[in-house]
Amino acid sequence: MRSRFRTFIAGAVGMLVAFGIVELVHGLYQIVPSVLVAVAQRIIQLTPGGLATAGIAAVGKAATPILVSVIVILTLLLAGFLAYLSLRSRTIALVGVAVLAAVALAAAFTEPFIAPVATVLTIVGAIGIGVGVTAFLLRASGLLERGSAPEAAGGATEGSEQPAPQPFEGRSREAHSRGGIAVSRRNFVVVSGAAAVAGLTAGGVGRLLATEKGASVAGSESGPLQPSQRGGAATGSSASETLPEPPAEASLDVEGIPPLFTPNGDFYLIDTAISSPRINRDSWTLNINGAVDNPIELSYDDLLGLPTVERDITLSCISNEVGGGLVSNARWTGVLLSDVLNEAGLSQDKISSSSEQLVGRSVDDWTAGFPTDAAFDGREALVAFGMNGEELPLKHGYPVRLVVPGLYGYVSATKWLMEIELTDWGFDAYWIKRGWSKEGPILTQSRIDTVSDGDTVSAGTVPIGGVAWAPTRGISNVEVSTDDGETWNEATLAAQLDVDVWRQYVYYWEAEPGEYTLKVRATDGEGETQTEEEATPIPSGATGYHTVEVTVE
Repeated sequence: MRSRFRTFIAGAVGMLVAFGIVELVHGLYQIVPSVLVAVAQRIIQLTPGGLATAGIAAVGKAATPILVSVIVILTLLLAGFLAYLSLRSRTIALVGVAVLAAVALAAAFTEPFIAPVATVLTIVGAIGIGVGVTAFLLRASGLLERGSAPEAAGGATEGSEQPAPQPFEGRSREAHSRGGIAVSRRNFVVVSGAAAVAGLTAGGVGRLLATEKGASVAGSESGPLQPSQRGGAATGSSASETLPEPPAEASLDVEGIPPLFTPNGDFYLIDTAISSPRINRDSWTLNINGAVDNPIELSYDDLLGLPTVERDITLSCISNEVGGGLVSNARWTGVLLSDVLNEAGLSQDKISSSSEQLVGRSVDDWTAGFPTDAAFDGREALVAFGMNGEELPLKHGYPVRLVVPGLYGYVSATKWLMEIELTDWGFDAYWIKRGWSKEGPILTQSRIDTVSDGDTVSAGTVPIGGVAWAPTRGISNVEVSTDDGETWNEATLAAQLDVDVWRQYVYYWEAEPGEYTLKVRATDGEGETQTEEEATPIPSGATGYHTVEVTVE
């Protein structure tokens, strides 16, 4: 039993070394993809809708790290099994290794912008080294020779001299006399442990380098917007529209209320892309095709040649629970989506049943679709390349993404945008196939930020404040209840910067000692108050009042 366990460990350690090598090369050379990320990405894309939705509902943002962990564990288990199998049939074990290599290569080659030759050499080389590490551990401990012994014994004739007992049987040391290196059980643990640590270290360094290089890529590509990216004479743009600094009255100076504009580093992130694609914007193009009169392909410079605008827009994820943090606000720079569509010969009066849906497609083939009319109905959707005065950060879609006011991101916010296709309403984009609502208007919502559930506060004046949002409609009123909804108190509102932007509020509560249930509700600019009825995010967005229990002392 112990020898089987050590055989299994030898295989797992070899695979761990292979993982480490691939991750290290990925960290040093970004266009060699991470196999773990590539495999996980393919699983995400191929997961049936009901299962994907159930997984998100069960574990939320933890779904991706759990998936990667499961892939690692299962692969190590499989590698251990193949090592054990090699003691009986090396041919079958090598076939299993070849299958693993093929799966890794197939997944890697679905990643965008990779170096094919370097990718093949890295994956094949890493697996070869991993197999070598496993073979070394098996030979050094005598396991490989022991595993082949039955074949030799089976060929002996009756009456022939029986082989002497193996020297490691029943002993604390397992030296063998076949000419290789011999190690004891204890040294096997040391050697295999050292190899495992080397693999983990290589993988950790690779992930660190990949993260740092991603940050540096994003840094070089998300510095301050240059004059050429703001439109005007530098690009031949016919116009450039920049927004003034927001007035002071658009913000409330109350501790705990989030700032009017969310810093890029704090802006919420929800992606199916486990690793952000690295895109060279000099070779990047945007294709506008489908049911348009003039299919076109725009380069980054072509895009900058169109009139550039700035717009303040709050975005929200449909996965956001009531009171959750998956909502943020930014000042976006780009060109109007309507202008881009005009270049392709499409205008509002030309929208037909064959072009009523606009589908954005990212470089990793993720899709989102929404009514084409949203590009022309006055909400000023953007093909954006700037965020809060900087170029788009890598994780937020560099070099170009879609930003559509009033629609949840799953139907509109295509990052790493590569293609815009005009098609009919019958096409179902990524999340629609997985059971979410076909249309995704952002619901009116509000959140308490100055106190949290379970807080204890001092008696006296307690500010109850936060943000409320209803993009395209604006917020007209926010009310706070301190008695579980029995009575409501009108809150003070910051000035509405734009109907597409969240609005800060505060209610100064004269609190007396006791236990209290606080609630908040908002009314949008069309006079509709958010519903009290509670619903989960799936399939159309969470509803209900954000509720906080506090103790006053």
